[in-house]
Amino acid sequence: MKKFIALFTLLSFLSFGIFAQETVVPAEGQEETVVADSAAVVQEDAVAEDAAAEEGPIGGIYKSLKIKFIEGSAGFMSCVALALVLGLAFCIERILYLNMSSVDVKVLLAKIEKALLEEKDVEKAMNICKNTRGPVASIFYQGISRLDQGVEVAEKSIISYGGVQTGLMERNFPWISLFIAISPSLGFLGTVIGMIQAFDKIQQVGDISPTVVAGGMKVALITTVFGLISAMILQIFFNYILSKVDSIVGDMEDSSISLLDIFAKMDIAQNK
Repeated sequence: MKKFIALFTLLSFLSFGIFAQETVVPAEGQEETVVADSAAVVQEDAVAEDAAAEEGPIGGIYKSLKIKFIEGSAGFMSCVALALVLGLAFCIERILYLNMSSVDVKVLLAKIEKALLEEKDVEKAMNICKNTRGPVASIFYQGISRLDQGVEVAEKSIISYGGVQTGLMERNFPWISLFIAISPSLGFLGTVIGMIQAFDKIQQVGDISPTVVAGGMKVALITTVFGLISAMILQIFFNYILSKVDSIVGDMEDSSISLLDIFAKMDIAQNK
């Protein structure tokens, strides 16, 4: 999993590097200087609309995101992108782990019940648990392996190891929570610094120009928007992961009760 996270982060860095290095190519014959003429502005808007129509909706969205990324502060936009990439890497790793941990509990219980009650073969039941992935099979194995010490010892082992498995499923949760919290914080920090830079420009010019103020505020607010979007994306993934963990924990608790009932039936059968 660590290799997967490193590879995912490297590929994301490369894509964001290419994304940030691309620039908008001006039309042929367009002068480098900005002409303050309303007719020229209207013509440029028409050309931009035609180009967006030719590129299609996907190309237009990609181009818009690229422009906004370049317009924002490079340092803070890169930090927000890094937080998003790392957070997604941890989320994907947890999703893969939890999906691999999910098993059909009813089928597993039926196999164990048949091995313990009908065949009375403890070793076979342990092998079934050993060959089945997931935390449910792991706690079953711990309980069955201590069955010779008594039902009470087996029950305590199941409860204790259930807590261990829950901790394993919740691994890396603090890192995901950190990136969810730090993404909007970096955006707000970029906004504050952008506002400070805008006021510095106003002080240098000596006059409150709408162009200077609007330009500085636009660049400052872009970082906040991207930070909030990053946090929302990570929060959606994190809530999905929490729902998967709750589902598996519920299966662990229900199946543990069923396994203890099987142990009780074995104990009754042995005492007859």
